Amino acid sequence: MLVVVRKPHTEFTLNGNVPAKLIRTLVCEYGADNVKIEEEDMMNVDDMDWYKEEAAKDTPGKALRFYRRLKGLTQPELAKMLGTTKQFISNLENDRKPISRMMAKKLSEIFDVPPSRFI
Repeated sequence: MLVVVRKPHTEFTLNGNVPAKLIRTLVCEYGADNVKIEEEDMMNVDDMDWYKEEAAKDTPGKALRFYRRLKGLTQPELAKMLGTTKQFISNLENDRKPISRMMAKKLSEIFDVPPSRFI
């Protein structure tokens, strides 16, 4: 973070992790028009390489496994709710079989999330 205060005959710059209390004091003392705050070290998470790598690993099957475990269901329990087999659920979770639109709709109703989460 970069903080620059400009006032006739007074100019100073602070770099690094500037405490919020100090920034409030500077704004109060010199006025908001004379204090410039730049958050240049901030970056959008979508632009970070590690996030792009993790997002690429995210699959419909992993989402299904996540929501099933979050709800505390076993594969056989979910299979029974959907009228299918445990093996079919396992195949979906391991991305061996794609999740159809109709199945995504059923899953979205069970887990209360948008169907697009499973496609």
